[in-house]
Amino acid sequence: MSSHIWRPLYLALCIVGVVLIARMVAVPKDFGIQERGYMYGWHRKGNEAEWKAFRVKYSTAEHCRECHPDKYRDIKSSPHASINCENCHGPVLGHPVDPPTLTIDRRRGLCLRCHSFLPYKASGRGNIRGINPEIHNPEAECVLCHYPHNPRLEARR
Repeated sequence: MSSHIWRPLYLALCIVGVVLIARMVAVPKDFGIQERGYMYGWHRKGNEAEWKAFRVKYSTAEHCRECHPDKYRDIKSSPHASINCENCHGPVLGHPVDPPTLTIDRRRGLCLRCHSFLPYKASGRGNIRGINPEIHNPEAECVLCHYPHNPRLEARR
């Protein structure tokens, strides 16, 4: 065989060898799938205690249900049922230990993130009832007329 076939083969083998050596040096020995298989995916066994101490920034609507059953019930029976509380109220980190960390945002822009009309019929986003913010009560906040947890109900004052 001529050298024009062997040279690329040697080059490919050298590249594979360099990658394998770099992996041996850079990847920790305890990195892998561990004894539980792929349940937790690839991770470092020595890093588990660090992750257990990590404070979760986001939670689910179930977390909010304990203290706010009325709001939870309202939103779960509305078109907003699939929206997590934190999409509008921000991350739950620090709440209820520090209640002021969870804000109640009543700005119009929050609603317009989803309800400003978009002509994208092919996506699920195009099926959301939209408004033209320049025409539909442009000076008013949405919560003056609409109850965000269940838009089918009148605004609660």
